[in-house]
Amino acid sequence: MKIIITGGGTGGHLSIAKTLMSYALERGHECVFVGSSAGQDKSWFNNEYNGFSKKYFLDTSGVVNKKGIKKIFSLMKMIKAFLQAIFIIRGSDLVISVGGFSAAPAAFASVALFKPLYIHEQNAAIGKLNSILKHKAKIFFSSYDEISPIKCYPVDKKYFDSSRVRENFKTIIFLGGSQGASAINNLAIDLAPTLKEKKIKIIHQCGKNDYDALLESYKHLDVEVDLFKFSTELDKKMYEADLCVGRSGASSLWELISVGLPSFFIPYPYAASDHQFYNAEFLVKQNLAYMCREGDELLEKALEFLECDINEISKKLIEINSKNCSIEMIKLIEEKTNA
Repeated sequence: MKIIITGGGTGGHLSIAKTLMSYALERGHECVFVGSSAGQDKSWFNNEYNGFSKKYFLDTSGVVNKKGIKKIFSLMKMIKAFLQAIFIIRGSDLVISVGGFSAAPAAFASVALFKPLYIHEQNAAIGKLNSILKHKAKIFFSSYDEISPIKCYPVDKKYFDSSRVRENFKTIIFLGGSQGASAINNLAIDLAPTLKEKKIKIIHQCGKNDYDALLESYKHLDVEVDLFKFSTELDKKMYEADLCVGRSGASSLWELISVGLPSFFIPYPYAASDHQFYNAEFLVKQNLAYMCREGDELLEKALEFLECDINEISKKLIEINSKNCSIEMIKLIEEKTNA
């Protein structure tokens, strides 16, 4: 079959697109990517070969958070991209949307052409586009929604290969993301003296903007640290760690689940629909994670987290996700499309 995979804007959406593509290829399908010229889509998939037979980057931008003339301009671009998507997907068999504003043109085009549409919602709080199209989808996949036939989350198999049950607290990792997160970076420095006293190794992804300042701060505190701006081998860094402090974007959260790494989440306060809070809450309600908003109690809550039962939490985290999730999704899509 010829499968259109559409969506993006952020690394979370794109990592799902990449994972589903790789398993679809294993099943002998052709995959075409339809994304946006904005966001991170091009930086992920604009290289010569990455598994997609063709890639299209349409001129679109987000609409939901814009007002006035900017909203009208974005809508006009979206309509033009929708017409382009009509021609792109005409010869395809189905469309898989992984969400984000990049998905809108091809997702709406699939409905207009009566092509089977399958949606994966990555967050606990359903995005605006997916809310609109949910009733049009043949299957609506969600790790949080009771109506979803599959409740696991598509994660690259390298994270499952890096899973282990944590026994002792020897290493902590701070994940501020490739762009950095001030709240996490500042907390790492605040905790550094305590971690040094406990002889805990520190791994810290800080983003490019704060790297130099943080390096100086660690030197001033005489604390050794594995400090880096960005890494393509986060699975190996996660494997080494026993505890994590980070944001709660969906892909990051499920990667941490898959490696069995107990985590303290600091939700990004400006995330659409506060989805990072609800993602983290999914684990907090099961007593499998700690969470705190940015604010005065952050250091106090983080110190409490350092004393958590990592062994019990780690065991239960590993049981939540399935390494067969992506292949199960592709097989179910095949069955539904051919029925």
